[in-house]
Amino acid sequence: IWNHSYFRNDTDPSEDQSFSLFDVHILVPVTIISIILFFLGVSGNLITIVIFRRSQEMRTTVNMYLSSMALSDTLIFLGLPSDLYRLWKYKPYIFGDFLCKFFIYLSETCTYCTILHITTVSVERYFAICFPLKAKTTITKCRVKGVILALWGCSLLTAGPILFLFGVEHPNGSLPQESWECRSIERVARTGLLETMTWVSTIYFFLPMFCLTLLYGLICRKLWRSGQRLPGCRAAGGKRSHTQTVKMLAVVVLAFVLCWLPFHVGRILFAQSQIILYDLTQYFNLIAMLLFYLGASINPILYNVMSHKYRNAMSKILHHKRTRRCRSLARSEKVSFEGTELASFMSTV
Repeated sequence: IWNHSYFRNDTDPSEDQSFSLFDVHILVPVTIISIILFFLGVSGNLITIVIFRRSQEMRTTVNMYLSSMALSDTLIFLGLPSDLYRLWKYKPYIFGDFLCKFFIYLSETCTYCTILHITTVSVERYFAICFPLKAKTTITKCRVKGVILALWGCSLLTAGPILFLFGVEHPNGSLPQESWECRSIERVARTGLLETMTWVSTIYFFLPMFCLTLLYGLICRKLWRSGQRLPGCRAAGGKRSHTQTVKMLAVVVLAFVLCWLPFHVGRILFAQSQIILYDLTQYFNLIAMLLFYLGASINPILYNVMSHKYRNAMSKILHHKRTRRCRSLARSEKVSFEGTELASFMSTV
């Protein structure tokens, strides 16, 4: 995640022997929060994937997108250990040039992929609510699988320049084994590729955010008008359904904006920052990093809180596993008991 490769130390090397970007009293709580987010995000997203694949009633086209997005969010956390290491000791970078490029490329790819999934599933919901008859014939599971593959392919290609922009290098005149850093390569950044990728990332966020605002506005208007046209009890039921849907959409959009906006603003600040804003951008990017990983871990929590179908599917799967475990234990105890009886019988013969 190249916001985190923006963490840097521009002081004189002779004045900085700790090679740490922040004080310990800041790093300790950040590390604890990051570890909690790691386990919460990985376990939550993996559980989401299992629920959407195993539960028959959850195998919808929308949940196919959400399952793929959960995979993307899970892969994002592969870069967290590297980010934490760099916060504690930004040089020398011990993981090598390949892993430096790989972690940043993977995180950037998954960032794009998650944004595209959120936007695409919102477009599908717009057609399903505003054009239900057309959506039934157009939106099929087979086509959704093709769209998901296209989203991943687009993300992989768009993030491709990251492989050339970042790597491990050391300042001239320094010992490589002591000063290797995973960062943007200066000679490549001077070509304008850094600014270009900053703009690509910015467009990747703000254009979908505009589309989400527009789509959900149209969806809310459609639901409102549909509720007004329904008479009597149906109107009350439609209004309740409308309110629940609006709340769900509002929470999804709000979580997306709050968790991802600082991440992208931090990139712009870094690309434009001068030495005067150095401390500001460093601490801002630290907060943005935590919010970014929070955004990758919060979706399963939202599903669990706001979807009774998700909760029911989770409880069924957990109950099924518990039942299988009990049956397996009972079977093993029965075999053990029969074996003991047989041994006792043979000893008396």
